[in-house]
Amino acid sequence: MKIFQRNIEPRIASVLFKRKMVVILGPRQSGKTTLAKKIIDAYGQQGAYYDCQLADIRTHFSLGEPKKLLPLTQNKKIVVFDEAQTIQNIGSILKIFHDTYPGVQIIATGSSSFDLANKIKEPMTGRAYEFLLLPLSLREVGLAYPNISESDLFSLLKFGSYPAVVAAETIDEKLFTIKNIVTNYLYKDVFVFEAIRDSKIFEDLLKMLALQVGSMVSVNELAQGLGVTRATVNRYLRLLEQSFIIKRVHSFSNNPRTELKKAFKVFFLDNGVRNALVDIASSMDTRTDKGAIFENFFVTELMKKGTLEIFPPEIMFWRTRTGIEIDVIEKNGLEIFAYECKWKEIAAIPIPFKNKYPNARFKCITTDNIADHFVKP
Repeated sequence: MKIFQRNIEPRIASVLFKRKMVVILGPRQSGKTTLAKKIIDAYGQQGAYYDCQLADIRTHFSLGEPKKLLPLTQNKKIVVFDEAQTIQNIGSILKIFHDTYPGVQIIATGSSSFDLANKIKEPMTGRAYEFLLLPLSLREVGLAYPNISESDLFSLLKFGSYPAVVAAETIDEKLFTIKNIVTNYLYKDVFVFEAIRDSKIFEDLLKMLALQVGSMVSVNELAQGLGVTRATVNRYLRLLEQSFIIKRVHSFSNNPRTELKKAFKVFFLDNGVRNALVDIASSMDTRTDKGAIFENFFVTELMKKGTLEIFPPEIMFWRTRTGIEIDVIEKNGLEIFAYECKWKEIAAIPIPFKNKYPNARFKCITTDNIADHFVKP
């Protein structure tokens, strides 16, 4: 199996043995297990790996009984608890163990926010370094496959960037892999921890969101289309974000009178997942939604880049009440970067935005220059 070099690995290594736990979150199949095992390999017999989905491992986790974890951690310097979000109240259990037995470096991985499994809000606050591992970035793909061609880029746009999908050598294998991820892994945590009364409504919502990538989303319209309440739609959106399937991106505004302030868009954290919900068979050249697919890809690449920074920039979009829009705004402190995503053609910065934000930097991102934007140091 091909092993990809993950750019976040040095950051994780730099905080080990600093008297805090390490939490690696991210969607299932994004490479958390492979990365965690690679980190502890250097410690030989002093490192241990445990899959929290196994029944015999789960018996060691009990709220208020930290001694139960000792058989898994004694004589160990570093221990990985993989898929830890499957343990009810995992945050509280690890917090108590860490406070009672601080000598062991704990790495916990989770394919959903631990909030899904916790009865107590934010029990690990101040006791853990948290990292987000998303599917492969364009830069990570470039390290494994130098000189990314247009064909390689189109494959990523279409099938997505999960490690197993990128490593697959044939189109049929890529199709099988991404469909397996979507069918068997993607929503597992949501259904385990949350009472989803109607899975069809949940799946229909996902398809509606997939069709609206790059466009503003109306909770009212979603609720009416599904025949459910706004509260149900908002709850499902929150669960999808906590499971690292989607990300809501809000509008950027310094003047609510002329610029939209409360609007938001939804992007999928992997293109292959989005396309599998809509259409993963059509050629990229002939698709009518290729502009939306490309914008989704660019936004997720910015997010992956942000996971490497202590204070990642805010990702937003800009739109006036008269309909003038910029696809992506990246705000880093006082710095503003504006991006238009175009398949091939070059776009200029909208004059109203330039007049309003004269110090903002602007770039048009196309399929011809996106690799240079992310792959080059």
